[in-house]
Formats: sequence, structure tokens, C-alpha cells
Amino acid sequence: MQIIDDLSQVHLDKDTILTIGAFDGVHRGHQYLIGQLLQKARRTHRLAGLITFHPHPSAVLSPGNPTRYITTPGEKAALLERLGLDIVAILPFNREMAQTLARDFVEMVSRQLRMTELWVGKDFALGYGREGTSEVLRALGKEIGFSVEPINPLIWKGEVISSTRIRSLLFRGQVREAAELLGRYPSLAGEVVRGAQRGRCLGFPTANLEVRPERAVPANGIYVVYAVLGEERYEGVANVGVRPSFDNGERTVETYLLDFEADIYGCDLVVEFVQRLRPEKRFTEIKDLIAQIEKDVIEARRILAAEKPFPWPEEALRTEAPQDKVRPLAASS
Repeated sequence: MQIIDDLSQVHLDKDTILTIGAFDGVHRGHQYLIGQLLQKARRTHRLAGLITFHPHPSAVLSPGNPTRYITTPGEKAALLERLGLDIVAILPFNREMAQTLARDFVEMVSRQLRMTELWVGKDFALGYGREGTSEVLRALGKEIGFSVEPINPLIWKGEVISSTRIRSLLFRGQVREAAELLGRYPSLAGEVVRGAQRGRCLGFPTANLEVRPERAVPANGIYVVYAVLGEERYEGVANVGVRPSFDNGERTVETYLLDFEADIYGCDLVVEFVQRLRPEKRFTEIKDLIAQIEKDVIEARRILAAEKPFPWPEEALRTEAPQDKVRPLAASS
């Protein structure tokens, strides 16, 4: 897969079918769309490509209330690569981009990426003031030389799968429901940093991740998790929050890896959220906190012993058009 951040430097020898959007989370709706786009591209001997932006447009258009990311740009690129795309353009979204007219943008894309077909959702719009609606794009396509194909959103349990829906679930701590929409466990990754060593003193040493403010972090609480360290995957219990039994400090993610004792400071760790056990709770007695952690560990072992790997059943998955049949989606880990 070719990853580009400057369209002026691209030189292709084939025409392309493209889609444009934020694609935050690369959820099952995105996966389905990309799968269909790939099929048509292969069948018609064209390249399959995707254009996305960083930062999220809301960071420029609504700086006081920017969208929090389900996936970082690197995570998004890795997930898109696994789906088999030929080209992914991650373009910088700044004031200049925000003021670009729809005509100017699609002319540039058509010229530089040899776009002959553009797939967009029914509510999609691009360009200054969101002027480039699908109707406007169709008119421009007839003039410039590309067609516009509508995309039906994917439905799960009666609602459209969307990044907004997933963020809402995460902010409520409903990580299992978020996993159903993502096709994988929601996760946070980062370097293990030194904490206050309280977990070690309690008999439950934790790996601490810094929580970046731009990330969509699950609601405060205690979670059953998998912790991925290199090629190994461990069972664990994570605390997301401010440690109310101690200092009500900055928000952190602290993960206790079951049956694990190595020193992993400075290592990269991925925490996959499986299920929320309970909210954070303040304990006045340390012995009560230890007893609760022991109960949490027992419950986590029970849940993970019964956990089924992806892909999960597809019976509730369909497109907005009821007659469409949805093929099973490959899981992304």
C-alpha cells in the first residue's frame, strides 16, 4: 500500500476508484465499504484508494470542541493496509484546506490520482462551507470526468454504524458494544511509564499508560482487558480513572497483567478493552481495596475463559438497503 501526504508528488499508471472521509476507527461500516470498493477496482483493473485527513476537520473548524480519536493516524494506516487498499492519502487538514472549494479539490484529486469514480455517503459533503454535496459532486463529475456512486451505511442492531456512535459507547464505558461495531476490541496503545508504585505495594503491579487528551478513552472504571506486549497477549484488569482511593490525580490507564512479573517500563503496550466490570470506587481502607481487586481478578478470569475470538456473529448486520446482502467482514486486530 502506498501512503501519501502530498498529492502533487503522486504519479500513477492506472485509474482509481476513491472514497473520502475521516475513517476514524476503521469500523465495520468502513471495512464493508472498502471491501466493496476493492472488489470493483479489481474487477475493472483500477486502483483502490482512500483519502482521509489529519487532524480531524473538527480540530480546525471547532477548536473548542474537537473530535476525539478512536484511532491514531498510525493505527488507522495500519488497519487500512490490512484491508488491501492500493493508495491511502492522509492529507493535512488546516485553514487552507478548510477554505478549498469543492471544485478545486476534486479537480486536483482527479488530476493527481486519476480518479474515475468517487464513492460517498448520502450526507457527505466537502469543500468550503460543505458546498460539495453529492449532487454538486455528480455535476462536477460529469464536467471533469468521474462518476459518483452512493454508499449505503451499514446497520447493526437497528442503528447505523458510525464513528460517532462508537465514541458515544466508549464514553459510557460500553466497550463490548463498541467492539461489535469495530469488529475488534477498542484499544489504547502507548509506552509504559513509571507511576506512583501503589499497585506494586498492594500486590498488584500495574503497567501505566499516559492518556493523551485527543484520544477517545473509555469511561472511568474497571475493565477486563487483553494486554498485547510484542507478539504476546496477556489477560488483565485495567483501571481507567483518577485513583479516588488515593489522590484523585490526573486520568491514567493502569493495567494489571495476570500471571506476569517482568519489568516492562519503556516498552510499548496495547490495552484491548473487553468488558467493563464496575465504576471507579473510593475505598477508605486499603484492605477493602485489595479485597475488591482480588474479586475483580477472579471475575476477569471467568469472563476471559468464556471469551470467543473474532469474528463475532453477523446475523444483525445489514446495509440500509434491506435487499442488500452483507458479506462477512474479516476482523482487524
